[in-house]
Amino acid sequence: MPKIDLDKVKLVLQRNEPDPRKVADIINELQMEIQAEEEEKANRPPPVKKEFLFLLSDPNGKLRGEDLVGWVVQIPEGDSPLSAPERIVAAANAFNGTGKGRRLALETIGEACEMVSPRLFKEQNIWIKTKLPVQALPLPNKISPQVKE
Repeated sequence: MPKIDLDKVKLVLQRNEPDPRKVADIINELQMEIQAEEEEKANRPPPVKKEFLFLLSDPNGKLRGEDLVGWVVQIPEGDSPLSAPERIVAAANAFNGTGKGRRLALETIGEACEMVSPRLFKEQNIWIKTKLPVQALPLPNKISPQVKE
């Protein structure tokens, strides 16, 4: 909805409304609404700072030479990354308690990432960024120096 200056509203009202008291009452009411909206904005909690995590699916316990997939999630900054799977499980359990969850019970983290609504994840302070798993590539985390010729 476009914002309009209160002075412009006052001008339009003065042109179309012959009673100046009625115009003044309307302007005062608009000013009170604006003030209430500003107070509401000031009372909102600050947004939660989040950090990215990559949950790696490693069913065999080996990273080398395996086809690895995982999910990218966000948790509040400063929270333990070890709590992320617990939060997903809690959201999946909440989903399993719903009517749809009783018909189609979730059993894996992957199913939870795909099926659970963002609202249930938000209640657990976790945000799923990739519903479908993405490929992972294990790296040695070293940059070899360039050979100069």
